[in-house]
Amino acid sequence: MTEYFMQNAWAQDSAAGGGSLMGLLPLVLIFAVFYFFLIRPQMKQAREHKQMVEALAKGDEVVTSGGLLGKITRIGDNFIMVEIAPDIEVKIQKHAVSATLPKGTLKSL
Repeated sequence: MTEYFMQNAWAQDSAAGGGSLMGLLPLVLIFAVFYFFLIRPQMKQAREHKQMVEALAKGDEVVTSGGLLGKITRIGDNFIMVEIAPDIEVKIQKHAVSATLPKGTLKSL
């Protein structure tokens, strides 16, 4: 009689194996949501920032991540010189530039 119950238990185990695939579906859906709403936009933003940093040129007006506004006077490999006031220049990393401003913005401030 105990063998009869054991066979029933084994039969139930094998039927539950198909449900484990359905248990992975929510995890796959969560990963897809994270990819499309978090990872992908962040990669796009990083790519746009990299392109902006590579396109920096002498005379561009920029805003740094620290909030400094200035005009680029010299460009090196990793650093740029930014004039923040007449005869006052600071050396900052290229990647610290958060945005470029339209020409003439500094004069209007």
